[in-house]
Amino acid sequence: MSCPRRSYRFDIGVEEVSETSWSELEKKVAQVAFNRAYDREITALIAEVRDRASTIAAIDDLWQLHDFLSARRHQIDGKYDYDYASLLFVFARLIEDGWLHLDEMEGLDRDKLSKVAAIASMG
Repeated sequence: MSCPRRSYRFDIGVEEVSETSWSELEKKVAQVAFNRAYDREITALIAEVRDRASTIAAIDDLWQLHDFLSARRHQIDGKYDYDYASLLFVFARLIEDGWLHLDEMEGLDRDKLSKVAAIASMG
């Protein structure tokens, strides 16, 4: 399932970001950061679902919860795309959304960190 990608306007070209090479260390750092953000968002989602489920009093409440979950699944599936060509954009979005912090990606080269920071600041 694919989701439309956000469009960013800045001096860094999309081709420049998507053609970035990744060392083995950077791949490990990226995977840890990616998993950390995913775990945080899923943990928050589970807590929210528990809260919402505890207030279900009628069938309409149940369907609203279903619709909420369907929308969130679509959002999460579209957001967490572990493709090296778009990973810097994914990290920028996760920073914008508050699920990841730039300092949690220590180990990526400075150029990648700068690009993530620049993209995140544009959102």
